Parts: sequence; C-alpha cells; structure tokens
Amino acid sequence: MEARVNGTPNPDMITGIRHLYKAIHAGGVDQRLLSLVHLRTSQINGCSPCVFASVASAKKAGETDERLHHVAAWRETPFYTEEERAALALTEAATRLQDGAPGVTDEIWDAAAGHFGEEPLNAIILEIAMTNFFNRINRTIREQAGKTW
Repeated sequence: MEARVNGTPNPDMITGIRHLYKAIHAGGVDQRLLSLVHLRTSQINGCSPCVFASVASAKKAGETDERLHHVAAWRETPFYTEEERAALALTEAATRLQDGAPGVTDEIWDAAAGHFGEEPLNAIILEIAMTNFFNRINRTIREQAGKTW
C-alpha cells in the first residue's frame, strides 16, 4: 500500500497545528500520559503511523515496554494508575462514537474530572481530538508507519 499524498502541507495548516500542540503541552500533563492517550486512540482507529509515533514518543519520555504493550488491555492489567485509567477511559469514550456507542458518560467524565484540573483535562481532551484528527488524515491518505515520523 502506498501513500496517496506526497506533497508539502500548507504552512498555515502547520502553524495552526503547532499552536494546538503548544496548548496541549501547556496543560501540564505528563508526556508519558499524553503518549498513552495518543497510542490508545490510534489503536482504536487502526492508524499505524500514529501508533508508531506514540510508541516512539512514549519511549523517549521514559515509558516502559511492559506498559506500552498492554495499553490495548489496560482494564485487565495492574500497570496503570487510577489517574491513567480515567484518562484512558475518557480516550476510548471520546474516540468510539460510532454505532450508537454512549460516548463520554457522566461516570467517565466525573472520574476524569476528579483526577485532573481544568487545564490538564482540557489538554487531554485536545490530545484525544488531535489524535483522532491525524488518525483520520493518515487513514485517508494511506500514510505509512515509520515514513513520516
């Protein structure tokens, strides 16, 4: 499978994306947690370049192989804190909107809001949204893992 687009993105688009990522990183959320959120979203959406990128980013931030290998089954493992579990539950609920999925229930929202203040919670929500954004672009243009990152 080959990528469908091989051009340079519009500079205004890149500037806008950089501003959004600056806002995410200003939220004070540990980079390892943001990488787990990015990884789980990308796993759900089947986006190989983003799975590749999130694993590389997480390892660079000091994440362990054990935790990275178990993100897909985070509910059944002892490797994550309650804070991380709340972020991962929010990630899944906000990403799985198809086929009548309930989305972010009050229970999921309350758990996340109970662990994160307003700025970190906003950063996590924006990370989920940006990852879904890039997952959809990459799936559309058939971007390949390891080529972009």
